Amino acid sequence: MRTAALALIGLFSASLATTAAARTPVLVELFTSQGCSSCVKSGAVLTDLGDKPPVLTLTFAVDYWDYLGWPDTFAKPEFSDRQRAYMKGLALREVYTPQLVIDGRVQAPANSADKVAPLVKQAARAHRDAPDASFAKGRVLVGSGSPVKGGADVWLVRYDPKDQSVVVKKGDNRGQTIVEHNVVRELTRLGTWSGRSKSYRLPPPAQDGLNTVVILQGAHGGRVLGLWTP
Repeated sequence: MRTAALALIGLFSASLATTAAARTPVLVELFTSQGCSSCVKSGAVLTDLGDKPPVLTLTFAVDYWDYLGWPDTFAKPEFSDRQRAYMKGLALREVYTPQLVIDGRVQAPANSADKVAPLVKQAARAHRDAPDASFAKGRVLVGSGSPVKGGADVWLVRYDPKDQSVVVKKGDNRGQTIVEHNVVRELTRLGTWSGRSKSYRLPPPAQDGLNTVVILQGAHGGRVLGLWTP
């Protein structure tokens, strides 16, 4: 068993240099709802951000507007819980949509790329002492690094890289077609990270065609420390 463990560590270590060499993108999370009248065009803001600096955009559909007459086709309670964690971490009075959260550091209404772009550039310039990470045999190894006050969590996100067009048939947005980008379909907390190298098992995806990203961030909606893709 010890020999197998050492072999697995070797596989992880062999790819660390490649993983570390890639520039960590800024994480931009959109919290939105198909039933929110202010959210119809919010997906376009993600597209307008472009990829300079490198950005990973994710769309989280929340469920607390479903009572307005149109249950969001992608919403899950855990996505709303994630936004509420940011609400507390960023000292906001309440959740709202459409909202962008940038690297877990700052937030802004998702109404104009011109207003959001400077925040993204600021996040790209911020110091991020991210540990190395690598993937092998259905696991991810997050390397050692400086521990975070209050602890840190490791999250697995799986999202659909294909644009999704949804025709809303009820509620305030009835008759409108909403286009959504990088829609998150799975969100799983893999465990905690205390600064020491640790391996986490990656559960198989619930459906085909999803992209995977692993996010390390401060506990309870803290700042993003690093993110990696296989």
